[in-house]
Amino acid sequence: MLQTHGMSMTSAHYQRLGQQEREKIHAASLEILERVGVDVHDEKARALLVKGGAKADGIRVRIPEHMVMKALAVTPKQITLYDRNGKVAIRARDYNTYYGGGSDCLNILDHRTGQRRRPTLADVRDAAVVQDALSEIDFVMSMFLPEDVDQRVYDRYQMEVMLNNTTKPIVFVTPDFEGCVAAVEMCEAVAGGAEAFQRRPFAVCYINVTTGLIANAEALQKCMYFAEKGLPQLYIPLNAGGVNSPVTTAGCTATMNAGTLLGIVLAQLVREGSPVAVPGWNGGPYNLQTMVGNYVLAEEQGVPTEMGKFYGLPVFGLGGSTDSKVLDQQCAAEATISLFTALLHGANIVHDVGFMDAGLQGSLQLMAICNDLIGFLRAATAGVPVNDETLALDVVDELGPTGNYLEHKHTLRNFKKAYYSRLADKRVYSQWVEMGATTMEQRAAQQVDKILAEHKPEPLPEDVQRAIRRIVEREQERINTRG
Repeated sequence: MLQTHGMSMTSAHYQRLGQQEREKIHAASLEILERVGVDVHDEKARALLVKGGAKADGIRVRIPEHMVMKALAVTPKQITLYDRNGKVAIRARDYNTYYGGGSDCLNILDHRTGQRRRPTLADVRDAAVVQDALSEIDFVMSMFLPEDVDQRVYDRYQMEVMLNNTTKPIVFVTPDFEGCVAAVEMCEAVAGGAEAFQRRPFAVCYINVTTGLIANAEALQKCMYFAEKGLPQLYIPLNAGGVNSPVTTAGCTATMNAGTLLGIVLAQLVREGSPVAVPGWNGGPYNLQTMVGNYVLAEEQGVPTEMGKFYGLPVFGLGGSTDSKVLDQQCAAEATISLFTALLHGANIVHDVGFMDAGLQGSLQLMAICNDLIGFLRAATAGVPVNDETLALDVVDELGPTGNYLEHKHTLRNFKKAYYSRLADKRVYSQWVEMGATTMEQRAAQQVDKILAEHKPEPLPEDVQRAIRRIVEREQERINTRG
């Protein structure tokens, strides 16, 4: 099987749950769906579910086990995303892990001043350019919520900026259903039509669902729309253990998983074979000390991903984030831990790299640092090739204990395969002082500045740029008319 960012040999990973624990959570989710049910806040979705065999009592819908099992049997085990030029960029399955930014931070930690401020559309562009340039970042998200555009349609402006400033796959978020449709229209304009985009999708929607037991209307509408279009979707209910679900990890995960299974059932009722990715974070106790929605908590690490692995479905994960407000030791520890656990437990599409302060702040410096860490972690967890070339017995036989390995052609052939950090300083103290005695925070800021000054994303053709602009203008006019 072809893989991207995967290994054909054994590589490191771990499991939080055994098969027995997975089966118990699955059984509990089925019981919750059939006995308790989920509040489904969309009439069309309720009608589809009832027609498929569910029972409705007002907005409460109860789904029998056979519907779930039938849906799981026809849900694809892989989501394939392409770059803008039609080349495979992401094969989300198994232990293939890809990283990207997040969306809609209300603040930016400005890498030029070190100060926190409100972001603008120019910051969304800068974020797209930086993500496009960083080698270990595999997909692009908006990162910031720009305050200098109409807040009713800000997502349309974000999408236009991302499409114009990256060739990498895009994960987008919209606050309403109309924005979702507009985003797809823009992608179809880039691809050359609806069929072309359906055949090689280079963007996917992250659908925020209220909780595992509450499916909001916008999420359901998006779920059905993407299934109708034959496009992949990230259907993500999230729980807060102790607030809207049991405080225990198992109970929180089971109720969250029940909502995920409802989305899978609905998508397959609309169109069998609709690709759906499932959650790879939350599912554990909320921080009941602060009542703040933290991004890096111990208990939830790897648990929701286990249910995705149980079903063999792609997992939308989280990593490279911190609840710190500055680039300090807490930031470094939490960003590294969350990147590492996401990689080890096999989340496939890992977002929110560069997020800070419970998702309220984003940092391009942190994204650059995480890019460096991802390279290290991928090298540190990769399988080790063991063959004639890597064992190099002929070289050892030739040079023996005292030979010059440094100048040997085997070294010249292979030395570049090792991972070398671009941001960590590995020199001795005197050399570090001679080179300016900079911190990693300073070097990351310099790297971001260099990217913004020198990196030029591949532009869209001018007629496509105009087509996208017309969609944004249409959406602005529509919302103005609506008032």
